[in-house]
Amino acid sequence: MKIGIISDTHDDIQNTRKAIEIFNMLKVDHVFHAGDYIYPGMIALFGELRQNTKFYGVRGNNDGELTGLINQFSKLENAYFLNEFGKVSIEGREVGIYHGTNLQLCNALIESQLFDLLILGHTHIKRMEKIGKTIVLNPGPLNTGFFPSSSNDLPSVIIYDPDYSDSEKNEVVKEKEEEGAEEGEAKEQYHARFIPIPRN
Repeated sequence: MKIGIISDTHDDIQNTRKAIEIFNMLKVDHVFHAGDYIYPGMIALFGELRQNTKFYGVRGNNDGELTGLINQFSKLENAYFLNEFGKVSIEGREVGIYHGTNLQLCNALIESQLFDLLILGHTHIKRMEKIGKTIVLNPGPLNTGFFPSSSNDLPSVIIYDPDYSDSEKNEVVKEKEEEGAEEGEAKEQYHARFIPIPRN
């Protein structure tokens, strides 16, 4: 089982395509989007995922066109629109996904300890930590506009892979991680790592 996590794409077509290339290169089995696509047409880009990769998404606070979101998801194979909150069981692991608009609800979901993975977005702050049994993951925003050119920080996606080991890294991924400094470091105890999106 290998999971790709993305959030807050905010109409950034170029970075979304780069993220999809990473997901395809790493042969992820599932992709979760934690919301704030903005334009529903952004969802069509995920038709470029590898065949049989399952795509799940929730609605963000800036995703006002609900009918458009539903229509775009319905056009893709293996795509599931979970509205504002979703719960998915994958190989014995419970995965929760919520955009993160309500902080109290975020905290309640964590405190419930119902999930092995809880995927969040909204804050535009990268997060990877384990609270009790729940691994909380937020890739931060994918849109380049949230990262000044003077910053060493880069937009990122998260890869969750229980079978991940540093020795098995794809060489291309190593190069991308080197560009992102700390973001590229794996937190092995969480079986997850940030993969930065290169600027060019």
